[in-house]
Amino acid sequence: MSALPAGVRRLLGAVVAAGVVLGPSAATLWVSTPSGTDIQARVAALTRSYGVALLNPDEIPSTLAKAVVATEDERFYTHHGIDSIGLARALLYDASNRCLCQGGSTITEQLVKDVYLGGSDRGYNKLVDAVLALKVDRILTKQQIMADYLSEITTGLGRRGVSAAACAYFQSSLQNLTLGQYALLAGVTQAPSLYDPTVDPEAAEQRRSEVLASMISEHYITAEQALAANAEPVLVRGTPPGIACAVAA
Repeated sequence: MSALPAGVRRLLGAVVAAGVVLGPSAATLWVSTPSGTDIQARVAALTRSYGVALLNPDEIPSTLAKAVVATEDERFYTHHGIDSIGLARALLYDASNRCLCQGGSTITEQLVKDVYLGGSDRGYNKLVDAVLALKVDRILTKQQIMADYLSEITTGLGRRGVSAAACAYFQSSLQNLTLGQYALLAGVTQAPSLYDPTVDPEAAEQRRSEVLASMISEHYITAEQALAANAEPVLVRGTPPGIACAVAA
């Protein structure tokens, strides 16, 4: 270790010390938190309370899933509920900028935060959130986690679930949207009060562009496809949602 730079040695030392201190606490957390085996029942109850559709994995369009992964959790299909690389990067960024700017939460963590923790992952809840994410990742497939998350996630002011958002924004069912529309849905979940296209179309359009850029970086789409998607209107107006599509409660 003496050959390593001093800064790296200090970092490794801090990691080892943290492991010694936090090891017993982690074991206690694992035992004291819910098992996660009731996750699907909880999601079903939550979506019923919102009056929105609980989607099956095969009802999630692949383009939407790619947009969400590219934007929120690029290692979703390879991590085990917690993205240690993303978390470390977020912690380093926050430390260097002296802020709590990046959370490092995975899609799985966001799901269990809503289902088990009432939407709060502050303080001690952040630790519980991480433990529950590890448990849920062992119980559900990635496809089921994605479907559950997109069924209940906030998608605008007073709106839940991507199916309801597809009706409200595009007058269409979720399975019949364009690339630009899927990108907008993936982007609005990050800050629904800011990116709701019925509230601020310009902010929604900018966010859509950022999502498309992330999809290019992850090699999900080409620059040409992104250019065409960016040219689409942000909203589709005219036909009442009840006629164009329906959302099953």
